[in-house]
Amino acid sequence: MIGWYYLHTNGNLIYKRELGGTAADIRESPFAVMLWPVDPADRESAWDILIEAGALMAIRDRIHELAAKWKCTDEDAQVYAKRVGVKLFMDGNCWCAARMDYSDVQESPVGFGETCLDAMIQLCMALGYKPAKMWGKSFKELLK
Repeated sequence: MIGWYYLHTNGNLIYKRELGGTAADIRESPFAVMLWPVDPADRESAWDILIEAGALMAIRDRIHELAAKWKCTDEDAQVYAKRVGVKLFMDGNCWCAARMDYSDVQESPVGFGETCLDAMIQLCMALGYKPAKMWGKSFKELLK
């Protein structure tokens, strides 16, 4: 772990390098909505940050900027989705994201989007994801 991304109350997703006590500083800040550890060796953590920050209404352009930087493509999303238990499929001209127990759009929480990332962000919102600087349920936990 080399640092932290946190969601500022203004919607910006900001990186802070770990300097010892950085997480505590962010947690105590009234301007930080949520924080995520950054581990460049863990691909899942990049997706976790993008999906959860997107569900908390982070600035959309910033989410897509980081997705491009981290090479979080629709193809890569398929790997992440399989690992965490998300079903991704095309529905018309949009991607649809659902839990593995998906039955149909009327009965199951789903998310739709132009990209797999956008669909998973919408699914995260549909599952009721809430910010919690400590001990809150992650997107992956809400999928179970």
